[in-house]
Amino acid sequence: MSTKGITAKTKKSFLSGLDPRILWTVVAIVLLIAVCAIKDPAFLKIGFSHGGLNGPLIDVLRNSAPYLMIAVGMTFVIATAGIDLSVGAVMAVSGTVVMTVMSTGDGSVGSAILALAAAIAVCALIGAWNGALVAYIGLQPFVTTLIMMLAGRGIAKVITDGQNLAAENEAFHNLATGSLLGLPMAWIVATVIVVLVALLMRKTALGLEIEAVGLNPVASRMAGIDPKKIQFVVYIISAALAAMAGAFSVGNVMRVEPANTGMSYEMDAILAVVIGGTSLLGGRFSLLGTYLGALIIPMLEKTIVWLGIPNAATPAFKAVIVIAVCVLQSSLFAKLTTKRQKKTPTVSAGSTVTPAKEGASA
Repeated sequence: MSTKGITAKTKKSFLSGLDPRILWTVVAIVLLIAVCAIKDPAFLKIGFSHGGLNGPLIDVLRNSAPYLMIAVGMTFVIATAGIDLSVGAVMAVSGTVVMTVMSTGDGSVGSAILALAAAIAVCALIGAWNGALVAYIGLQPFVTTLIMMLAGRGIAKVITDGQNLAAENEAFHNLATGSLLGLPMAWIVATVIVVLVALLMRKTALGLEIEAVGLNPVASRMAGIDPKKIQFVVYIISAALAAMAGAFSVGNVMRVEPANTGMSYEMDAILAVVIGGTSLLGGRFSLLGTYLGALIIPMLEKTIVWLGIPNAATPAFKAVIVIAVCVLQSSLFAKLTTKRQKKTPTVSAGSTVTPAKEGASA
């Protein structure tokens, strides 16, 4: 076989090994960066000050932290064919709990840990409530979490008596805004959380059980999986990660606004998940795809600002992207793509087609 044939075959094998969902998400990120760089090359500039790197791209990483956290939790819920519209309100509840505990604390590291633990505990209870209604009572996930989306805001306002609340805690503020090895601390923490969750899914059967429940709950029950238990657990995970996202969100300014904290984050989380390739119908999910999809959200927002487009247009842009992704994931688009591939077969240079071995994997 010639060198040219080997090179062509290697390229084909490499590309065929890439998950198309991941590939298209990476392409989208690169295109957004390219558009901003063409508009103004300063977009790619990275400086160093106050102990950390700074610049538009670093801002994207820093701002991605809350999206990464809530999107991972949303991934598991959607993988079970559910939805969680309450994550934005849960972020607000988390923020109010964090600020309330810190406002009565002594500003120490212990106070910050206590505040974060309290927020996660309270929000996990909210997730358990959602999970119980969906899994054991049989309510629709959309209705259940929509109710909590409204009730959660009310809970947040009750905690602060309807007022915005501020607190001081240098350790927690540094965690949310500081840097480690030049990179945003919040992004590092969010990335570590994603990695740990991914390891949990890989090292245990939970990941496969979530996919099985999403694909066919009846068949999964026959295989010895408890669908109700899995549904219950994923809503708790979603709420707990939303609590982390809410804590880091208010940690940037050390102030919570119950009416605004976490507003519209539920849509951003769903957008990140579907961009990452997880189907809204449930089943197989990709945490790497979700991770990249969550990076696109702040990248898209930065692009809109960089191009001078009014911020009011941001929801419209996101809506268009959600529709486009859903169309690309639809069964009709998949059928059209399959038919096109069958009409245009390709043979790599230097290779020999053997009909008897067509079904064998490379």
